[in-house]
Amino acid sequence: MLLEQFGGATGELTAALQYWVQSFHVENAGIKDMLQDIAIEEFGHLEMVGKPIEAHTKNVDQTEAYKSTLFAVRGMGPHLLDSQGNTWTASYVNEGGDVVRDLRANIAAEAGARQTYEELIKLASDEGTKKTLVHLLSREISHTQMFMKALDSMGKLTDPMFGNIQPDETVDIYYNLSSNGQEDERGPLNSEPTFRYVANPAVESKS
Repeated sequence: MLLEQFGGATGELTAALQYWVQSFHVENAGIKDMLQDIAIEEFGHLEMVGKPIEAHTKNVDQTEAYKSTLFAVRGMGPHLLDSQGNTWTASYVNEGGDVVRDLRANIAAEAGARQTYEELIKLASDEGTKKTLVHLLSREISHTQMFMKALDSMGKLTDPMFGNIQPDETVDIYYNLSSNGQEDERGPLNSEPTFRYVANPAVESKS
């Protein structure tokens, strides 16, 4: 299961390469430096995941992990596979050449990794592995805070718009498409001043 964070989609190799490649698109020196610092830390985390995998599989005649097909065929230690045996692929790396877009993608990536670590911690069979995983989970939260602060420094933490093309007039409409005949929930998520609430889009389009 630890392979998920070694060669999986939300793993440390993915994070390290994602942030490193993103840094080359960034003109802001502070954000570029932050991305490269975190990328290097993620390479360190790759080692921290790999070491427990090695430890849990090195005594091949004694461990439960070695009985799985992944290790019985490939041998001990970490491999660039996820927990299901799928090989790591560069398509896991999410970068798009715009710093706002990339930082938002990174927040999502850290959330995915944190959730995976939480599930692994629940399944951890020994305290040493669990302590390592708790540390890695903690750093995912730290990185999320850094990415959020970077967005905030650009005034884009809560502003959904970026880029050069202005949206059309539908940008402030909230369509209520899930009405079931009962009273619909209204509140700050779908009301003024951010959104113009449209209860019946069909009627609205004719008006």
